[in-house]
Amino acid sequence: MAPTLAQPFDDSSALVDFVINQGNGVKGLSEMGLKALPKQYIQPLEERMCMTNVQAQESIPIIDMSNWHSPEVAKSICEAASRWGFFQIVNHDVPVEVLENVKDATYKFFELPAEVKNNYSKDHSPSNNVRFGTSFTPQAEKALEWKDYLSLFYVSKEEAYALWPTVCREQVLDFMEKSEVVIKQLLQVLMKGLHVDEVDETKQSLLMGSMRTNLNYYPICPNPELTVGVGRHSDVSTLTILLQDEIGGLFVRGNDGDDWIHVPPIKGSLVINVGDALQIISNGKYRSVEHRVVANGSKNRISVPIFVNPRPGDIIGPLPELVEKGEKPIYKQVLYSDYVKHFFRKAHDGKKTIEFAEL
Repeated sequence: MAPTLAQPFDDSSALVDFVINQGNGVKGLSEMGLKALPKQYIQPLEERMCMTNVQAQESIPIIDMSNWHSPEVAKSICEAASRWGFFQIVNHDVPVEVLENVKDATYKFFELPAEVKNNYSKDHSPSNNVRFGTSFTPQAEKALEWKDYLSLFYVSKEEAYALWPTVCREQVLDFMEKSEVVIKQLLQVLMKGLHVDEVDETKQSLLMGSMRTNLNYYPICPNPELTVGVGRHSDVSTLTILLQDEIGGLFVRGNDGDDWIHVPPIKGSLVINVGDALQIISNGKYRSVEHRVVANGSKNRISVPIFVNPRPGDIIGPLPELVEKGEKPIYKQVLYSDYVKHFFRKAHDGKKTIEFAEL
């Protein structure tokens, strides 16, 4: 019989052992039927979601991609990337069954026994490219986040077949492959918006030279108002392509600074957001925006983001075409892997990562 005490984990080392070392994750905590949130997950007041700051009337743009190369659609995409940093796309080229399959596969992975999932943890995984974990950076966080994840960095199909969990690898590969068409369409439009008309191989490699897909699991949480699913942050990607389920819980920082806007689930849609790499490459024309995920007291939630990134060894900075036209660069040239390491070295802290690249 699993314990149902209010605080079975007063001792942090017992919690770390159960959640991280044994691979139970927060899913294991959730399934114990805890009556109260373990103290290690209680966020400081300023990091909790205050629902009075939610703009119920506001919504991020929803863009129909069925005629993606029309000037009107292109204008909507570039405006959304400049003003909001986030938008949803519908009628895109990723088949609905591919989306449904990867959602099902996400549930299947997290339903595996803890000892099987634990084979992919930091201490046991055969490769850094496959990582099962919990929270964000537990060793750097004052309060933990209520989320488990499987992170899959794509190197090749061969490596994926050799190392990725069999329960989800085909579905994730299919989702990544089918999304590539849409990613290329979006990047072509966004580059045109910067008057960069030709996306040659070098530029394509800089914008989308590496990809990582995460399977995220946010289990039912006791006292969800005291914690977060994911804390305030912006992504370090060029673009993030997010598939969310029907539960909801993703909030984006509004243009007024203090407000948050809910991103409602739309069946068959994908949520697109600008990452820090594109903000830097575009010299600030496109904005990566802070976002967060709330915990849920009654339903399990999943999401599947594809992070479209430069390659680790790429130097990123404002595009030469922009600087040559007389734009003053506001970011320096940085090694992308250094930027990413800086992000993962600390707890989520809003938009602070970008300061690493500011001149």
